[in-house]
Amino acid sequence: MSEPVSVVTTFLDALAAGDSRSALDLLDVDIEWRNTGLPTLRGRRATGALIGMEKRGVGFGYTMHAAAAEGDVVLTDRTDWLTLGRWRSEFWVRGTFTLRHGKIAVWDDAFSMGNFASASALGLVRAVLPR
Repeated sequence: MSEPVSVVTTFLDALAAGDSRSALDLLDVDIEWRNTGLPTLRGRRATGALIGMEKRGVGFGYTMHAAAAEGDVVLTDRTDWLTLGRWRSEFWVRGTFTLRHGKIAVWDDAFSMGNFASASALGLVRAVLPR
């Protein structure tokens, strides 16, 4: 595994483990976090959003399907999921990470908002139905 790919997977693994401190250590101080259809977060707003998700009990997980690096740019093809209590939304994500001096400077996740919305609705139905 290349060093840039290792930085990205270590970052995602830390998020999945609920270890935002370790994840934040891998972000450039001027991080730019982009998500399809959402405002771009930069610097402290981005790191604050990650900490806020953890504090509110929002869980994150992922399955990496493929990751490739060209220089300091890492492309990922993965399935992410978000959880809150019994609710779970699982959706496909194409991520582009740009590293600067070994830290993630740009984190750009693209996904289908329709896919995310339908996965979220399904998660809500599953959360309210008796098990």
